[in-house]
Amino acid sequence: MIVPFGDIRDRAANHYASTMHPAGFHGDGKEHDFFEGWYVKLISADRGHRFAVIPGIFRSSDGSAEAFVQVLNGSTGESWYHEFDPADFHADPTRFDVRVGPNHFTDRGVSLDLPSLRGEVSFDGGIAPWPVSIASPGIMGWFAWIPTMECYHGLVSFNHVLSGELVHDEAALDFGGGRGYIEKDWGQAFPSGYVWMQTNHFPTPEVSLSASIAIIPWRKSAFRGFIVGLWRNGELTKFATYTGAKTRSLEIDDDEVRWTLQSRSGLRLDLTADRVSGGLLHAPIRTEMHRRVEETLDSSVRVRLTDREGNVLFDEVGECAGLEVHGDLDDLTAMK
Repeated sequence: MIVPFGDIRDRAANHYASTMHPAGFHGDGKEHDFFEGWYVKLISADRGHRFAVIPGIFRSSDGSAEAFVQVLNGSTGESWYHEFDPADFHADPTRFDVRVGPNHFTDRGVSLDLPSLRGEVSFDGGIAPWPVSIASPGIMGWFAWIPTMECYHGLVSFNHVLSGELVHDEAALDFGGGRGYIEKDWGQAFPSGYVWMQTNHFPTPEVSLSASIAIIPWRKSAFRGFIVGLWRNGELTKFATYTGAKTRSLEIDDDEVRWTLQSRSGLRLDLTADRVSGGLLHAPIRTEMHRRVEETLDSSVRVRLTDREGNVLFDEVGECAGLEVHGDLDDLTAMK
């Protein structure tokens, strides 16, 4: 079969535009084997109210589909999965602007009308996305250009200030002066094994950490890929597979995740995350949105950054941390 040059050109243009806008929707034209979801974290100023709200769409390998908004109450561990008709899902391909039924999510704020949660929260002062360039279009670096990855990742905002309120169980919850964070995933399925941690509640303001390590399918094999971003006062320190950084050790037990990385320039990053109980969320496999292991918004992560000479550049504990530890952990820790 000969593919017309015009079709090839159009596909290339669409792939370029999609890759250069990681915050936008990537599912146009994908009728099966596809999911996309945005993780919107909302923490009140007193840290007493902690929610993760996740709008998205899932299209199964058998052609069925569902839109959803799921909610994790990080204060109680409760979670809710609200399913919608896929016709009620609308999203912009170039920016974070998602509607699921009466619920609206943008880079300016969220408006919720769910049985479990309703109200409006604004993002004041703008968001802080992972930088995008042609050579490195977002958090995935040059891997973002590869069209056959099982799962793609985007970081929409490291940190932003909140205002407004939500109503839960008829109680008004004030989010004025709180902090938010937004990331996203899309593709065919989540990795078979991974660790993810995130916090932007450090003693020093304007600091945020996002870190993940996972089993990445690659042709007929797999490798252990990772992405870590430490954002401090608008400056980003990256440790990633595509930057040439190395995982020196990864240890996971019932109490902690201990992970040590080293950059090509000699920077060393030590991460220690406490494993605490949380709530259950749905995640995509190829056939359905299944119920998976718990996610918490109540972890803490110690972050210690040192230079080649051992001088301490940063050493603080981030609170209200999101943490997921899931899947084939023995394979994940055994990989090099």
